[in-house]
Amino acid sequence: MKKLQYLFMSLAAMFLATPAFAQSAVNGGSAAGQWVPLAAGLGMALAAGLCGLAQGKATASATEALARNPGARPGIFIFLILGLAFIESLALFTFVIIFLQVKA
Repeated sequence: MKKLQYLFMSLAAMFLATPAFAQSAVNGGSAAGQWVPLAAGLGMALAAGLCGLAQGKATASATEALARNPGARPGIFIFLILGLAFIESLALFTFVIIFLQVKA
């Protein structure tokens, strides 16, 4: 029953998406230009979601390390902040690259 429900849900999503394919092409008639905003949105969503998961995992690991050894707080804190900055920079780099692709 669950598989049948998933089948009907995916068919409904495909039928609702068909008006998007009926639109005219942009960028001087090239069909590839219409996919750039969609790809940019999906790319940024994927990057932000995965960076959020990575930040959560890093914070959980640092919290567990502090619970096990409270005396190591300064070292753990420095590496936690450095790691979170690197993870966030990946999302920002993705945003900049996507912004440049959409604008071009």
